[in-house]
Amino acid sequence: MHKWLKSYFTISKREFNGMLVFVIVMIAVFLIPFVYDKLMVEPVRVKIEVLQPAINQIEQNTYQLKQHNYTNYGNKGKHYKGVLFNFNPNTLNLQGWVKLGLSDKQASSVLKYVAKGGKFYTKEDVKKMYAISPANYERLEPYIQIPEKNIPNSPANTYASTPTTPNKTIENVLVEINEADSITLTTIRGIGPAFASRILKYRNRIGGFAGVAQLREVYGIDSVKFDQIKNQIKVNTALIVKTNINTAEFDEFKKMPYLSYKQMNAIIAYRKQHGKFLQVSELEKIVILTPSLIQKIAPYVQF
Repeated sequence: MHKWLKSYFTISKREFNGMLVFVIVMIAVFLIPFVYDKLMVEPVRVKIEVLQPAINQIEQNTYQLKQHNYTNYGNKGKHYKGVLFNFNPNTLNLQGWVKLGLSDKQASSVLKYVAKGGKFYTKEDVKKMYAISPANYERLEPYIQIPEKNIPNSPANTYASTPTTPNKTIENVLVEINEADSITLTTIRGIGPAFASRILKYRNRIGGFAGVAQLREVYGIDSVKFDQIKNQIKVNTALIVKTNINTAEFDEFKKMPYLSYKQMNAIIAYRKQHGKFLQVSELEKIVILTPSLIQKIAPYVQF
């Protein structure tokens, strides 16, 4: 019996040393976390409340710098008060806008809107331009003069001029694009059932058209087709379905056109951190929203 036990449990000196080293290593592995906690200095933790005043100051300085650049004229930082005179915003050129007190960038933004088919039918339409601040609009408003022919439904603009034949005069209809059904849309020369269906689908997707030029975004309407139909269409922006930017959550923002998911989340996050938006220009504080994008979504938001 003794020999049998000895054959199974007897170990050599070399095996004993190996076991001893193994036990020591296991004990060291077990003790390392406790030793680490005792020796390591706990990192300094700074609460966000301590840094918040500095963050607010940086944001305020950035905003003031933007406002300073917004009101400065030219590259030299010279404030340009402008010379006031009567003007038609639909025909005024770059030099005219600059003379009124706008910067080159602001004037170019207005001219791009007009070049893409946008029109000013009332003085209030000028006020809606993102490039023209409320204070600047109040200064310009008494001098804005829009001829009657540019006003929808006025006697001078009931019918657009059209080619005539010796035996027949063709009259253009004037269709309000935001309330027309498919049948009404087909009364526009150049619009058949297929185009009417596409226009309705796109209108429902974006919540309404903010300008005639937006028809270029409808699939199949190229520059030739647009030139054919643009004088037969008017837009009532009061019919646009708007989103309250101060209360909307992500699912509501998804109904708005032009915004990516990342931009929607940025608007919500900024609102939660800084409070309600008071006007469209405050969206400029969100870095990923470009001026051109803000201009496009402005007709679709309310406060």
